Amino acid sequence: MTTIVTHAVVAATLVRLLPRAWRSTPLYVPAMFGAMAPDLDTLGLTLGVPYGSPYGHRGATHSLLFALLLGGLMALWLARRHGAVWRNWAILSACVFTHPIMDALTNGGRGVAFFWPLSDARFFLPVHPIMVSPIGARFFSARGALTMESELLWVWLPCLLIWLALTLWPATKRR
Repeated sequence: MTTIVTHAVVAATLVRLLPRAWRSTPLYVPAMFGAMAPDLDTLGLTLGVPYGSPYGHRGATHSLLFALLLGGLMALWLARRHGAVWRNWAILSACVFTHPIMDALTNGGRGVAFFWPLSDARFFLPVHPIMVSPIGARFFSARGALTMESELLWVWLPCLLIWLALTLWPATKRR
């Protein structure tokens, strides 16, 4: 998996790419939370849920179904303050689904159950540029430092460049 903060950075960048009329400060919070939420399945590891179980790490909570359900719930919650439920559902579901995509770009673990509950099969994407993150306290190790180095290069730097480009090149000049 990639680190939890990196998932939030990717979601925030995705929201930043939206037209100004579609994004608002309240949209960033559920987008970032949603991108981090699939890793709540790591709590199951402490409760004895096997990693390879459909409910283990990178299982059900890393599926397209989970992204659609959580995105929908967050869009309904957000609707009280920020309308456009269907649009927010699509945006927030996409933000949640960035999580399994990022995990499928790592070089370790057992893959991602994108299609659960239709299939328990786990998948990786064809390229694996991101070093898998150690879980829990093991993150604070030499391997954790290598993970951060990998994420800074392959995720944070591109996200930073996107933010800079969008800030320095105003939308009026992009038309």
